[in-house]
Formats: sequence, C-alpha cells, structure tokens
Amino acid sequence: MSMFTAEIAAKNISLLKEMVPAATIVASLINPTSPAAKIYSDSVVTAASALGITARIVNASTEQDLDDAFASSKKFGAAGLVVIGEPFLDSQRDKIVALAQRYALPAIYTFREYITAGGLMSYGPSLSDAYRRGGIYVARILKGEKPVDLPVMQPTKFDFAINLKTARALGLNVPPTLLATADEVIE
Repeated sequence: MSMFTAEIAAKNISLLKEMVPAATIVASLINPTSPAAKIYSDSVVTAASALGITARIVNASTEQDLDDAFASSKKFGAAGLVVIGEPFLDSQRDKIVALAQRYALPAIYTFREYITAGGLMSYGPSLSDAYRRGGIYVARILKGEKPVDLPVMQPTKFDFAINLKTARALGLNVPPTLLATADEVIE
C-alpha cells in the first residue's frame, strides 16, 4: 500500500502558502534515514520553486535533531514548515506539534492526527481509510489470494483539516477559501 506522501508535497506547500501568503521561505522536516528521503526532498524543493518559494530541508532522525531542526528553521527565516508523513516523524507527533507552537511556526502535516494533537493544518491520505482497505487485503489473502497477485493500493480518500484554535494562537487569519475546502475544522 502506498501512502502517496511525496506526491502531495506540492499541495501541502500550496496550502501553506495560502495560509501564510507572505511566506518566501519554508522549511521541510524530513528524516534523512528514510528510504524515500531523497524523493521527499526533491518533491518539496520542486513544488516550492514552482510557487516562487525557497524550500530548505531540515533533517531529523533523533529527538535531539528535532530541537535543532526547529531552531535552525527559525534562524534562517522560515515562515512555515512542511512535515512529511514518515514513521519516525509520526512517532514524534506530540513533540513536533509542541515545537511548532514554541517556535510559532505555522506547519502543515501529512496526517490529520497531528491536528487533533494541536497542529495547524493537514492534508494527506486518510489513515482510517487506508487501514480499512488494508483489512480488505488481509481478508482476500486469508481467503486464498496470493499477495503477489494483488496490485499496490493507492489512497483514494484524502483529508484536509484545520485547527482554528492553533491558527488564532499563531495570529493567523484563516482565508475563507481554506475554510470552505476543509473536510474538518477544529474549533
């Protein structure tokens, strides 16, 4: 099952730019030990460049790296942060959200679970839908189908969520167009 996270970098950067229109520099938090780190980095830089934004990659593969990544993002003037959905970073969700709040850095995440933890906004594949579809594959395998014969599943349901409480805390006015397109708005 593919989660399509590198491919949605352009959408995430576009949404972040709409939330923070004055942004000219954004940071992207990436785990350099991830097998897809290069793909993530290239996607972010290309998408940002297409919007006239400079993207700087900040790497983190340990908890200490997270602190350093946020400090350096603020130091080089990032007006926003894109957090790529990836196992290590997802396991550090609460810490990442707390750091984004501490550094007053508007951030967009791949999964809506960050928003319920206090993050600003997210756009990406629905994890609950992916788990449901994964269960369907398990059932098919248990009924005798060979895994090699099953196609790789792509996400079909994407979630866009905004946390208004976090937006207010960051001093952001959420554009009506974003509110109108959000699947979920947390007050």
